[in-house]
Amino acid sequence: MRKHLVLIGGGHAHMMTLENIGKFVEKGFKITVIGPSFYHYYSGMGPGMLGGTYTPKDIRFATQDVVQKQGGIFVKDRAIRIDPVKKQIYTKTGHTFSYDVVSFNAGSYVPMQAVRGKNDNIYSVKPIEKLMEAADKLKQLFSQKKISISIVGGGPSAAEVAGNVWQLAKKVNQYMPDIHIFAGNKFMARFPESIRVRVLSSLCKRDIQIFETGYVKNIKQDEICLETGEIFPTDFIFMALGVKPSTLFEESGLPVGPDKGLLVNKYLQCEKYPEIFGGGDCIYFKDQPLDKVGVYAVRQNPVLLHNLMAALEGKNLEVFDPGPEYLLIFNIGGGVGVLKKKGLVFKGKIAFMIKNYIDQKFMKKFQAIEKVL
Repeated sequence: MRKHLVLIGGGHAHMMTLENIGKFVEKGFKITVIGPSFYHYYSGMGPGMLGGTYTPKDIRFATQDVVQKQGGIFVKDRAIRIDPVKKQIYTKTGHTFSYDVVSFNAGSYVPMQAVRGKNDNIYSVKPIEKLMEAADKLKQLFSQKKISISIVGGGPSAAEVAGNVWQLAKKVNQYMPDIHIFAGNKFMARFPESIRVRVLSSLCKRDIQIFETGYVKNIKQDEICLETGEIFPTDFIFMALGVKPSTLFEESGLPVGPDKGLLVNKYLQCEKYPEIFGGGDCIYFKDQPLDKVGVYAVRQNPVLLHNLMAALEGKNLEVFDPGPEYLLIFNIGGGVGVLKKKGLVFKGKIAFMIKNYIDQKFMKKFQAIEKVL
């Protein structure tokens, strides 16, 4: 029997492994990739797609094609449970996959517990496909009437969604919506004041209202209810609360961190079950908590590629080093970005241009794989 590597998810941390599936196959290993979509959408460009800066094609990677053309197996499905003793993965459609080595890049989700009743006009910011649906619906609404849009969340994704909804409405150029951000007690609370002030000023100049008067208690399709008792009517809602790792690990009895992400060591490996690896938003890195940003997933790529091959071949593993402080750039719509790198913070068109250049370069690198195969 050939040794079997299973990859759960085709996200940023698995990009280099997906690029090198042919090398695993050449060495006689069987590779199966299980993912919820034939494509992987780059979340860093999701708000830009919502605002119309990019098309869906610009920000996606053809996971199924890349896997199959190199001799791997692609399964459109979702892993819902793992039995680490039997070394088996169970999927939503009722299938079972055995593995010798498995790696998780299962991403994260936006909690929706506060939503009550129908949710036809309520969209979470993840998965990115939801932003595609929302953009299509909003373009129709903006051409018909003035509407009120509510964004629940007080972090960077709320800021990026608000700014890019405004940009989309400007592009449609008919009815401008009222845009409200419900940010809890403080908008962008975990960021330095130098960043917070720049994001706030840019959004407020566009008449985007930011409420910092308390947390949201209940959400219905047509209203937002705060814990203070205040009620705000609305026509369209984005859920942009902080993301949480997949529930898969806790439900399967695997070791997890405080955020319920898969607990991994310096090798991006589960210590209790050493044939299990992971990267991206779904893990909790034991040595130091990592922000849920794509930079770390990208940095994990070469280590996961090496360690998955090494685990199959019985060779030494490489250590993951999170690296220096990362460049942070928010796309807040209107061609404007806010950039932070160490002590440097600035806002404007140049910040967005830098982000656009980096993101496009990243996507073109991996999209080029599709053309080569």
